[in-house]
Amino acid sequence: MEAAQYAPPAPAWAGPRGALRPLAELSARRLRTADLVAAAKWGTGQSIDDPERERQVLAAVARQAGEVGGDPVATVAVFRDQIEANKLVQRALHRRWRAAPDQAPTERPDLARVRAEINRINGGLVRAVAASEPARTAWLCPVALLPEAARAHRDQALDGPHGVALVRALRSVCAPPPIASVGTLAP
Repeated sequence: MEAAQYAPPAPAWAGPRGALRPLAELSARRLRTADLVAAAKWGTGQSIDDPERERQVLAAVARQAGEVGGDPVATVAVFRDQIEANKLVQRALHRRWRAAPDQAPTERPDLARVRAEINRINGGLVRAVAASEPARTAWLCPVALLPEAARAHRDQALDGPHGVALVRALRSVCAPPPIASVGTLAP
């Protein structure tokens, strides 16, 4: 075999990395919406926490997961982290705006339009969670997810608070391996 034709086999994590990329990218994109949500709520007295909206989102993504052949429980776990990450960004922005009112938004985005965009991203995330199940349960998942999170951080030009929130958003992506797999590791 000629050297030019030889291609080394892909490392074991190459598959999971590719499968995890959409999760990291969509999570970073979803975090960008937190700025708009924070601006829409700024100065209105509306709480960052919205338990009713959160229940609606979690019910919707569980239903969608079932429709696309995904695991509703795993999907809800990922989305709980997405929601908490979004609130981290909103709180950081509200703190910044209270400390520096001249940096506060002067226009309030339409929250219904922002939520429509969030719902669109959520649909992609639900499909990405379902499609990535083998990668998410692989023992190399955390190793494979890290460079994808770094890529999403860079591509979305996330600042410090958004970067911290991205870590929070991805916390449940790497699910523990199935119990049967763990048993095969025992002596």
